[in-house]
Amino acid sequence: MTMLQSGGEAAVTNNVVKDTTTQTFVKDVIEESKRQPVLVDFWAEWCGPCKQLTPVLEKVVRAAKGKVKLVKMDIDKHPTIPGQLGIQSIPAVFAFVNGQPIDGFLGALPESQVTAFIERVTKDRIGGEEKDLLKTADEALAKSDAAGAANLYAEVLAQDSANVAALAGLARSY
Repeated sequence: MTMLQSGGEAAVTNNVVKDTTTQTFVKDVIEESKRQPVLVDFWAEWCGPCKQLTPVLEKVVRAAKGKVKLVKMDIDKHPTIPGQLGIQSIPAVFAFVNGQPIDGFLGALPESQVTAFIERVTKDRIGGEEKDLLKTADEALAKSDAAGAANLYAEVLAQDSANVAALAGLARSY
């Protein structure tokens, strides 16, 4: 199957931006959003504002350096999911976290507003990697491996210096 769309080549070369289908939506969006926020761009080939928004979305998502992923869905080729979500106007962008849509916007926004939207949906969210590190650190501390736990808590703090759980864990390690 050949998929032709503007920006298709870039989607192949960068794993934070990809196309999805009705068949792969659960894996690409629902499952992935349990690890990190996923933006879904609902678009169509004939939509002028979509052609303005897509490059802006791709640029801002790439600039976020892995804090969020972008998944694009052509509503003409895959109408079922947009229909289930009640989408009646495009471009429509939904942010999914933990398998659920948590926020979104309609229409082509300027780059500054798209950046603010991404900051809003990624702010104050502990990523899956940080959660795993915290859990592993807690387990190490429970097994009396204070030095190992301290190193793991320090790793979390290197990513998020205000992480209260990691700060408390580091204090307990010492």
